[in-house]
Amino acid sequence: MTQTVRVATLLSLSAATLLASGYRIPEQSLNSVALSAAYVASANGADASYYNPANMSFMANGAYTEVALTYINLPEVNFDGAVSSMDGNSKEEEFLMPNLHYVSPMVGNWRYGLSITAPAGLSKRWDEAFAKASSEEFTLTVIEVNPTVSYLVNEQLSLGFGLRGVYTDGVVKSDASGLGSLANRDLTGDSIDFGYNLALSYKPIKDVTLAATYRSKVDLSVEGDATLVSGLYNGGASVTIPLPASLALAAAYTYEKTTVEFVFERTYWSSYKDLDFNYDVDLTATAMAGFDNPIAKNWKDANAYRIGLSHQCTDNLKMMLGFAIDKSPAPSNTLGFELPDSDAKLYSIGFEYAMSQNLKVGLAYLYDDKEDRTVSNYKGGTSVAPSGTFTDSSAHLLTASLKYKF
Repeated sequence: MTQTVRVATLLSLSAATLLASGYRIPEQSLNSVALSAAYVASANGADASYYNPANMSFMANGAYTEVALTYINLPEVNFDGAVSSMDGNSKEEEFLMPNLHYVSPMVGNWRYGLSITAPAGLSKRWDEAFAKASSEEFTLTVIEVNPTVSYLVNEQLSLGFGLRGVYTDGVVKSDASGLGSLANRDLTGDSIDFGYNLALSYKPIKDVTLAATYRSKVDLSVEGDATLVSGLYNGGASVTIPLPASLALAAAYTYEKTTVEFVFERTYWSSYKDLDFNYDVDLTATAMAGFDNPIAKNWKDANAYRIGLSHQCTDNLKMMLGFAIDKSPAPSNTLGFELPDSDAKLYSIGFEYAMSQNLKVGLAYLYDDKEDRTVSNYKGGTSVAPSGTFTDSSAHLLTASLKYKF
């Protein structure tokens, strides 16, 4: 069960994002952070290999690379419980998230790309007894290797395709000793799973680009080891959880030196029905049955609405702004301490500066402001489901980038 939740959390933060609905992280480059991920139809650098591989065909000839490093800060989340014994604060979390993008020169009508990203993830830790009983630690790491290809059909139409190789690693811990129970768990595991992505870009007129991208669902088939009730069970554990499919529809318009883009994104979280953890032996008839019972999640498909604005201020300097509304897929009646998700508004800003004809550097900042969320899930008895209000949930991203054209 614990490992299941950790896998779910990691899914994603495609993903995104720690900063989208669920556990997806859609911001995987300088421009995507600066534009609140309103960066599909206008993707025109090395990161087009990830955000819209069809656009690679429309880029000027040459080879493009981008290396970026993102600092992520997750402040404490406050929980004000229905009774004071439930009160608590999660720990502040800090991460460094690198990513790499590459686009090859044209080869006939074909072009190739490669992106290495962290499209999902989660880390949430609690010290207070009530929250710790179910979510002492949920830490998930996801790395995706995404080779892509584009084909230029004609001057107006391009198609893209990619393969997704996703590596998942996580740690899940819970400790109910503070509530007078021996129930505790310590789980670790990993997996390698696969999917695909599709893209289309169409230019009906010179200054307008229409685009659609689709990322397939990836079933994360995590396997590892579990220790339950201080060693009463010590053996294998596994769980399969969906990294959901997502569809993005985008339109970008450029007027002289200014580009504006609108993106509608739908993430198909309804594939996440429950957490059903499996062990080497059947635990349902033992004192550890609680660890073997499926946990209903019943998430729903969720939408995000994004707008981005880019302006070429000078020959060397480009400024970017972004805003997004990101809906949560998690219903209140299944919300837990491992991922106290809620609807969010995203605000972002950034710049890119050309140091030379081939070298660009940039910096971007994004603030993810999540709404307060009230739930009433405590059922009494041995239940450790929260009843109360989560507040102060947010995230800060700061990305530095270096881009080079060969």
